[in-house]
Amino acid sequence: MAKTSKVTRISAKDAKAPKVVAANKVKAKKVKEPRQPKTWFGKMLHAIGGYFKGAWFELRQVRWPNRKATWALTVAVILFSAFFVVLIVLLDTFFKYIFELIIA
Repeated sequence: MAKTSKVTRISAKDAKAPKVVAANKVKAKKVKEPRQPKTWFGKMLHAIGGYFKGAWFELRQVRWPNRKATWALTVAVILFSAFFVVLIVLLDTFFKYIFELIIA
């Protein structure tokens, strides 16, 4: 006979004392095994379907930014890009001047 241990469950809604539940009464959910196709074409379709199912699952987990955050990030990218364009143009001009002094 197995020993039963006590598990204390606390939720944010409970303002009272926590509820004590026997550990062996908690049921685990059964994981359903996916059906495996038999033909190569069925395996290929199964793989493609699994890919899109996984991609959709990942997209649902993304925390998308609101309009204000999107504009702030867009402006930040534009300013960052403009800064590096100016930096590269200035460095190019500087090195061109230096090489002309050396060669001439």
